[in-house]
Amino acid sequence: MRVLVTGGAGYVGSHAVKALLEHGDEVVVFDNLSQGRRELVLSKEFVLGDLLDPEALRRVFASGPIDAVLHFAAETNIARSLADPVECYRQNVVGSLRLLEEAIRHRVRHFVFSSSASVYGDPTRLPIREEDPKNPKTPYGRSKWLFEQVLETRAADGIGSVSLRYFNAAGADPELELGEWHDPETHLIPLALEVALGRKKRLEFFGSDYDTPDGTCMRDFVHVSDLADAHVAALDRLRQGLPGGAYNLGTGAGHTVSEVVEGCRRITGRTIPAVTAPRRPGDPAALVADVRKAQAALGWRPRHPDLESMVTTAWEWRLKRERRGWT
Repeated sequence: MRVLVTGGAGYVGSHAVKALLEHGDEVVVFDNLSQGRRELVLSKEFVLGDLLDPEALRRVFASGPIDAVLHFAAETNIARSLADPVECYRQNVVGSLRLLEEAIRHRVRHFVFSSSASVYGDPTRLPIREEDPKNPKTPYGRSKWLFEQVLETRAADGIGSVSLRYFNAAGADPELELGEWHDPETHLIPLALEVALGRKKRLEFFGSDYDTPDGTCMRDFVHVSDLADAHVAALDRLRQGLPGGAYNLGTGAGHTVSEVVEGCRRITGRTIPAVTAPRRPGDPAALVADVRKAQAALGWRPRHPDLESMVTTAWEWRLKRERRGWT
């Protein structure tokens, strides 16, 4: 099967490309490289293009039959989405609509969407179930929830879809072919590792007065390779003619910011100074997934559920980047 992966040069997308290749699929990566890295593309077929460019989309679909789409391309920086909501909606909603329309035009039958736990906003109970209320607090979260609803309404066009709401992606490919590489970096673990390397002076804790065991935010961290496996499992479900739907992807365990940073100190053996900063807009106190639905429907279980493996692979990947001058 020939699969189009948008955003396949990005963090989660590149790991999904590797999982698809190992699964025996042909993969076409479509990315504008605004956030992705050409070095992370493992497939032979790569198309440089933007979802907002109709000609680029037509070109990639005209390159040969596309049997399925895995859609990762998006504006993922929450701070940028708050600063410029219209641009976030343009990228994440308008761009996604154009992709979906082109896929339907070319009779693509399977569509797997990279959604987010941010669709839930600030939940009233934990762990979060898929049917819990959707109340996204940021333009990023609203854009993800809106496109999930669009996918549901287009089922009549013959396209089956799965939306995967993952929580906090972390870690790196255990074989160290791939890993996290953002500029600017906004995620907790790689930021802590930048401090461990001496590239940043200190780490900021955004808020220390949340209703959590130590006052810092709590999140459900899930290994990026496990997320990639879930995308392949979701695609296999659609290939079997089974119904789509939305599924949480996490480990079902929460870790506070303080706990994660302490883990980074332990694994790197380095000092990671940290200071408290004001809360950030849109940050819920705690997000922890109920993953029973994904386990039952997709047959998916994380192979790397422990925080130690996430931090260890992230650290080894960051050291590899350092050796290669990939800064």
